[in-house]
Amino acid sequence: MKILVINSGSSSLKFQLFNLPDLAVSATGLVEQIGHEQGAAHVVFLDSNGVEQTIVRHEPVADHRRAVRIMRELLEESGELTNLSELAGIGHRVVHGGENFQQPVRVDETVISAIEQLIPLAPLHNPANLMGIKVAMEHLAETPQVAVFDTAFHQTIPAHAFLYALPYKLYEEAQIRRYGFHGTSHSYVLRQAALYLKQPAESLKVITLHLGNGASAAAIRYGECIDTSMGLTPLEGLVMGTRSGDLDPAILFYLGRERGLDMDALDTLLNKESGLKGICGGSDMRTITEAAAQGDDQAQLALEIFCYRIKKYIGSYIAVLGGVDCIVFTGGIGENSAIVRQMSCQGLEGLGLVIDEKKNKVRHKDTAKVHASESRISLLVIPTNEEQEIASQTLQVLNAML
Repeated sequence: MKILVINSGSSSLKFQLFNLPDLAVSATGLVEQIGHEQGAAHVVFLDSNGVEQTIVRHEPVADHRRAVRIMRELLEESGELTNLSELAGIGHRVVHGGENFQQPVRVDETVISAIEQLIPLAPLHNPANLMGIKVAMEHLAETPQVAVFDTAFHQTIPAHAFLYALPYKLYEEAQIRRYGFHGTSHSYVLRQAALYLKQPAESLKVITLHLGNGASAAAIRYGECIDTSMGLTPLEGLVMGTRSGDLDPAILFYLGRERGLDMDALDTLLNKESGLKGICGGSDMRTITEAAAQGDDQAQLALEIFCYRIKKYIGSYIAVLGGVDCIVFTGGIGENSAIVRQMSCQGLEGLGLVIDEKKNKVRHKDTAKVHASESRISLLVIPTNEEQEIASQTLQVLNAML
């Protein structure tokens, strides 16, 4: 039996197939440019000799219905899914679950309706996630479908941490509060850190740093998240590829008054033109790091601002947690940028965090420790695997159904 994980975006559909019971990856693929004339799709799998093979298609992908059909055809052509009866279930990533969902749930009409009602909180993500669910249910009606929510992991955050200092009725009437995102990633690396340290997650105080084009931090006490950097939307918190992160909200009033920017223009400015891109013109940390090393002052400034914000969150979360046992770097930047890890930890020796520069420079495919022997805090680099976490949570729901 197998579990299929689908992550549906507005113009793409990522999928991954897992074998049961060990959740080993059987195949992984992507259908992209949905709605465009130049669509493309591929699936990667291991043949009978254990050699990696790729099947590629180039054809128009009119909509998500066609994307799901192509996904199914690619999996069948690869031999990894010869019959739909092999599927024990399908797990779907859903970005925003609001306060409705604190755990993954089997999808039914009530769940679909609830996700639809949450669209105002995630207008760019929930509609695409929902489309993937609906189309999969049309094509694979006999297979149980499970929704796994990015926000669910953060639902343990207490009210004093998730509420903003706004009129309370805005929370009661409009659900304005901190929700947090990247929950599947934070949950996954927490479990992996506990396994590596050979301690139960319920005994640890951990700070997880998911650093990529989108970036977030989480403070986790004894297995439960008690604070996170992203807020009502993924805009708040750390500096990101094109998002500003934390700023003085009065800047928006000033720009509206002095520059005549309307709400749409401000939205575009903060979400698509700010962050690393706004500071130095690019959002790829690899390019920024190279430019900084070659003496580009703006690139160096972007790198410093990015790491300074991370350091501030590390310090504040150590205070919130009352000390920390482990800090985890994950995500594309967190896993691969030694200079970001080094600069984010420099100056924190007085708090018990000492990075080993030699260990930090070594690239690893698996979990690795990069702290010095005298460090009182474990510093780990853990590759995230959100799809496997979705598969794991989907399996939990399926097992509960038995």
